Amino acid sequence: MVPIMTSADYATGAAEPKNASVIINAIAVLRSFTADEPLLGVTEIANRVGLHKSTVSRILATFEQEHLVERDPETRRFRLGLGLIAVAGPLLAELEERQVAYPVLRSLAEQTGETSALMLWSDGQSMCVEQIASHHQIKHTTPLGARYRDAMSASVQVFLSAESDEHVASMLREGSITHPGPDDAAAVDAYLRRLEEARVRGWAINYGESSTDEVGVAAPVRDHRGDLVAAVLIPAPRFRIGPDRLQELGEACAAAARQISARLGGTAANGLQPLVTATGRTRNS
Repeated sequence: MVPIMTSADYATGAAEPKNASVIINAIAVLRSFTADEPLLGVTEIANRVGLHKSTVSRILATFEQEHLVERDPETRRFRLGLGLIAVAGPLLAELEERQVAYPVLRSLAEQTGETSALMLWSDGQSMCVEQIASHHQIKHTTPLGARYRDAMSASVQVFLSAESDEHVASMLREGSITHPGPDDAAAVDAYLRRLEEARVRGWAINYGESSTDEVGVAAPVRDHRGDLVAAVLIPAPRFRIGPDRLQELGEACAAAARQISARLGGTAANGLQPLVTATGRTRNS
């Protein structure tokens, strides 16, 4: 039997069992993060779980590669990452935004006949955490856990519209957000104007710019603080969506996002607002 260290062992600094399971050690590292203390350093974790710092560092390095943890850019300490969502179905059920959004997304899919999805911002990417598929035989879907960093993606536009112009320009230059066109000043300025138009309109458009046969519209979801916490996305086959239909989908998407915002105690105010990532961090514009 593999020996398991108890909380009492950790508290007293008992030596690490020589034949302790690597998996048990890894689980212990994940469990060291709490709601009260979401940010931890290597030494803190090592002291909590009774492992050597070198062991904890190796575990964290692997977790970071798989997005199970992420490093705070300012403190260099660690927090849990949303890579856990891609592998843990029960975790999805605990996300407040997902619980609140589900019945609204279902009604939106019934109303429009197209797929509806809820997207969160995670590690500089738009990530799908819920989806209601279209009833049409030909449809576009967004798999749970799928991540997008294409600048033309409608949901990415929504999230970037809450960032400062300087930060968006930096992301485009560095390539952390991919852009199909040139990365010169004129192209960046044009993209920033596009984000401003999406802010004013209340929803973003991707009319076959990421994929020639797909159209996407997305709208922002805000919490009780007015922070942007999620985006509602409608992906649809391009052959079904003309200009009038695009307007209908955009308005329906924005209405659904406002409804989810209201259920979260928020509002649908336009304008540049702080962006709250899926891990709960606020990124001020």
